[in-house]
Amino acid sequence: SVLAYSSTFYHKRIVEECASRSIHVMMEKPLAVSMEHGRAIERAAASGKIHVLVNYETTWYPNNALIQKLAIDDKTLGTIRKVTVRDGHNGPVEIGCQEEFLEWLTDPKLNGAGALYDFGCYGANLMTWLMNNERPVSVMAMTQTLKPKTYPNVDDDAIIVVEYPNAQATLMASWNWPYGRKDWEIYGDHGSIVTAGSGPIKYRTGASTEENLTPSPLSTPTGDSISYLIAVIRGKITPSGTSSLQNNMIVTEILEAARTSAKTNRRVFLDKR
Repeated sequence: SVLAYSSTFYHKRIVEECASRSIHVMMEKPLAVSMEHGRAIERAAASGKIHVLVNYETTWYPNNALIQKLAIDDKTLGTIRKVTVRDGHNGPVEIGCQEEFLEWLTDPKLNGAGALYDFGCYGANLMTWLMNNERPVSVMAMTQTLKPKTYPNVDDDAIIVVEYPNAQATLMASWNWPYGRKDWEIYGDHGSIVTAGSGPIKYRTGASTEENLTPSPLSTPTGDSISYLIAVIRGKITPSGTSSLQNNMIVTEILEAARTSAKTNRRVFLDKR
C-alpha cells in the first residue's frame, strides 16, 4: 500500500502506477485537480482492482460519530436544509509551510486552485457524506485574492454555494481567517448541530435548550488514517463515507464546477446521470 502526500496534479500518475502493480493507495485530500483526472483515477482503480482512499483530517474527528448517529442514523434533525462549513487558516505562507509544499500549493495547475481546492474540499467532502453521496443540482462560487502580493497566482478566499433539491450548503474556504478553522453548522427541520474543530458539539432540537455533547474517542480501526487503510487492505472494512472514492468523485465534481463558476460568474448546473 502507498500513502501519497504530493501535489494533487500527480495523484492521477501515482494511482495509475500503483494500479499497474496492484498497490492500494491512500492520498491526502483532495482527490484530483479535475474531473478528467478523477475519471482516470477511477478507471485505473477499477482496472487494477485496488482501493483508492482519500485522507482528510476531519474524517478522524470524534464528533463525526455523534453527527453520524444524530443527523444521519437517527435523523433527529429531520430533513437537512442548510449547512455552513468554514475551513482554513491565516495562510500557508503565514503559518510557515515548507517551501516544497508551498511551491505546488500556490500553483494553479499543480493544486487545482488556491484556497478553493485546499480548503473547499473539506466542506464538499462532509456535505457529500451528510447527503449520502447525493450529487448536487448546481454549484455557484466566488473567489478572491485578498493578498495578491503573497498569492499572485491563486485565490486565497472562496465561497461555494451548493444546491440540492431540498437543501443548500455554503462552504467558506479561506487563507484569511485570523486562526485555523474546521467547523460546521447543520440545520434540519427539527434541530441543529454546531461544531468547533474536533471537540464537543452544540445540539438542539425543536424548542429545547441547547446541549453541549462531548464525543467519545474513536476506536481502532476507524480512529486514524493508517489503521483504517490497513483494515481496508485486510478486508475488514469496505471503504465508505468521507474516505471513499465515490464520495470524492462527487467532491471533485463540486470543486471543478466551483472553479468554473468563479471564472465565468455563472451558476453551474451539474449534468443529470
